[in-house]
Amino acid sequence: MARKWLRSGVLIGALAFGLFGNVVSGSAFARDYSASGNGGNQVQGTIAVAQLPREAVNTLNLIAAGGPYPYEKDGIVFGNRERLLPPHRRGYYHEYTVPTPHAYNRGARRIVCGGPLRRTDNCYYTDDHYSSFNRIVE
Repeated sequence: MARKWLRSGVLIGALAFGLFGNVVSGSAFARDYSASGNGGNQVQGTIAVAQLPREAVNTLNLIAAGGPYPYEKDGIVFGNRERLLPPHRRGYYHEYTVPTPHAYNRGARRIVCGGPLRRTDNCYYTDDHYSSFNRIVE
């Protein structure tokens, strides 16, 4: 019985800390974004189209053409829950799979584009499933 209460207390403490931690980090993030204008350097850097893997260039071409996409989830809304990309309203970002050779599933590589569909001038590349992003530049 004591373990159950202990676990509940730990859970409640973790939830409370998490909720208050998000408020603090959220306001700090907003300050960083407005001060620097780039999301507080949340994006790692840039990557030229020529530096992208061949599969990523193919995915960019599919995005510009409006598909068809090889994966059912391509084009779905990307929620930016990690808050690594500049903040925008929900529905602004869409994600697309970059095929990984020899992978048995979708793999970890994605391109996330902001703005209207079929536009590729505001896209980001991740090869670690949203842990980091590089803005794609021409």
